[in-house]
Amino acid sequence: MKRYILYFILASLLLPHLAASSSKVSVKNLRLWNAPDNTRVVLDLSSGIDHRISTFSNPDRIAIDLKDARLSSDIPHEIKDNPFIKRFRYGQYSKNITRIVIDLKKPVRVKSFTLKPNNVYGHRLVVDLFDKYTATAPKVARSAPKHTGIVTVAIDAGHGGEDFGASGKKKTREKKVVLSIAKELKKLIDKDPALRSYMTRKGDYYVSLRNRTMLARKANADLFVSIHADAFRRSSARGASVYALSKRGASSETARWLANKENAADLVGGASISDREDAVAGVLLDMQMDKTLEFSISFGAEVLKEMKKIAKLHSKTVQQAGFVVLKSPDIPSVLVETGFISNPYEERKLKSGKYQRQVANAIYKGIKRFISNEKTAFMTPPSSGKSKN
Repeated sequence: MKRYILYFILASLLLPHLAASSSKVSVKNLRLWNAPDNTRVVLDLSSGIDHRISTFSNPDRIAIDLKDARLSSDIPHEIKDNPFIKRFRYGQYSKNITRIVIDLKKPVRVKSFTLKPNNVYGHRLVVDLFDKYTATAPKVARSAPKHTGIVTVAIDAGHGGEDFGASGKKKTREKKVVLSIAKELKKLIDKDPALRSYMTRKGDYYVSLRNRTMLARKANADLFVSIHADAFRRSSARGASVYALSKRGASSETARWLANKENAADLVGGASISDREDAVAGVLLDMQMDKTLEFSISFGAEVLKEMKKIAKLHSKTVQQAGFVVLKSPDIPSVLVETGFISNPYEERKLKSGKYQRQVANAIYKGIKRFISNEKTAFMTPPSSGKSKN
């Protein structure tokens, strides 16, 4: 009997402690993504969390205070080859506060926000580090074009970083395939003296949808090509397709489904609320959209003609849907679906360097055909009443 009483007393003492422990938020993982202008630190969490960011100097460091948190034992300490971060340190700052200290190589500006679960990730805390003395985002306005006769093509490799895009049965990642195709296209464009390339992302990091168009505008892009390799609910879906923007609705159920999926990329890749508010402002730049849409459809048609030579087409005409990444009001813009990564046959093709080069070559030839057809639009300087600013 005494033994049972002892068990009861021990259980009474331990249960409140266990309940308190189970209520703590688990920091399950810590990941880093390096972009040209910032480093993103992502904490994977078991639930939402209260946090506070503090910055210190001499030496430069950041403290991330997490309320009622429990750290996984395998999150990293030492960091190699990061432009901002020397190392991570962890400790119990107070009874309810766990502190993560980021020792820095130089002063930074910090932007943090939390993300709710989606179909890829659970709760996340995102901490973006920017150089303290440089701007954090490109300006929206385009500077005046030089009209040298060289056409600038913005190449947009979809997804990246946190957002790996679609995946095939063999775990082929869309973000990796489309970046490879984008690099092949860049090679072809850079060999052409009449063209100049600009890539919205050059590595494995995420760029928000609106920033992709803003970067293109900042680079004075004349054309915009977004490259994707998506998935569909049915693995039997296959074929390449080309999309332009629609202001009134999607031209097919597939177009609508893909647009909704791509437009949700910011929720996966991690865009803060302020980024999405900037996107609302971008919608106001609508004055030249109708003419730009006309050019976009013509541009897409030329790319589609070339894609037909190397791949089965999912649709024989340029499709239209409300892709956020195509909403630049004065840059003809298309989105090329190079195939369905959810289709086993097309997944094998998309992994092939040979097919990646064929796709890049088809897009390049489509660009050249469109420019040849629209020489006046590219070679004639705008009048004072038709400035692109």
